[in-house]
Amino acid sequence: MNRRISIVELARQLDLAVSTVSKALNGRSDVSEATRERVLHAAKEFGFSADPAGRRLRSGHSETIGFVLSPPQSHFAHPFFLDLLMGIDEGLEKTPFQLVIVTARSVESEVDSFRRLVEKQRVDAVMFGRTRRDDPRIRFLQERGIPFVTLGRSETGDPFPFVDIDRTVAGRNGTARFIGLGHRRIALLCTPGYLMLSQHLREGYCAALDAAGLPFDPEMIVESELSEAGGLAGARKLLAMKQPPTAIMCGHDLIASGAIQAITETGKRPGADVAIIGCDNHPLGPYLNPPLTTFSAPTLQAGQRMVDLLLAQMNGKSVESLQEVWSPELILRSSHGVSVAPGI
Repeated sequence: MNRRISIVELARQLDLAVSTVSKALNGRSDVSEATRERVLHAAKEFGFSADPAGRRLRSGHSETIGFVLSPPQSHFAHPFFLDLLMGIDEGLEKTPFQLVIVTARSVESEVDSFRRLVEKQRVDAVMFGRTRRDDPRIRFLQERGIPFVTLGRSETGDPFPFVDIDRTVAGRNGTARFIGLGHRRIALLCTPGYLMLSQHLREGYCAALDAAGLPFDPEMIVESELSEAGGLAGARKLLAMKQPPTAIMCGHDLIASGAIQAITETGKRPGADVAIIGCDNHPLGPYLNPPLTTFSAPTLQAGQRMVDLLLAQMNGKSVESLQEVWSPELILRSSHGVSVAPGI
């Protein structure tokens, strides 16, 4: 065959991982001699060039993977994204792919960021998080046939690869913890409703109430921006109710931080008069007053796994086998409080 191909196509022809082909071409010692000879023979037969510039020019492949930092947290300093990107970078270390990071300025304009990446052929595949129930980014990538993997699920389009840290577990187990401590007025200070993780958090919250035979009160759910300011505003609204909650399940630790401030403003004691649980194990959690009980978010490992799933998809593996849902663990500190009198 005289057709020139990319390393992804070469790996597919050989039924090998892209990383294995890359190591063989680069003379790595952790590849057997037989595999190395097989790869080099196939590279010569298929006209594969080991020169990156020449290969990219002939094949039209950039050997670059794009990651889009999505609103509402599109700044690099956020630990969630820093850990995720570190994991992705570690996952790509032994592959020929480089990572390019793009920041989307707003939810409304985010698809434009994807369009620029794809239409200018700057990337061979895309990674992103903060998926939505109805996600135009997913529709766009599937229509264009671009490989992608996400952190989070969606109800949009055909099956696709993802890793998801299950907020249903957080919503259910956090609320059940409050119920077990005797709370009956339990609020949910939720992340923005368009996010898929918010839907899962609500489902878990409602499931815990239903299992305990407690009535659902829609006024006890308030959506919040994913920030301290959002949590402050949302908690103020809840605490101004005629019968305010005695416990608040928060969709993120930053939201919980704002909620703690709102509780303090009322003269009540966070963790004593009003219990708090967060999500995502932000580094600030142990240093809040009181230290924040929360749910784990192994984002570094998730980033590494996202790379594995994306490369498997690019190697032709069925996307239905490239979907993983991870259960977060409850990290007990002290903001969840102690047992209260029944019926509170």
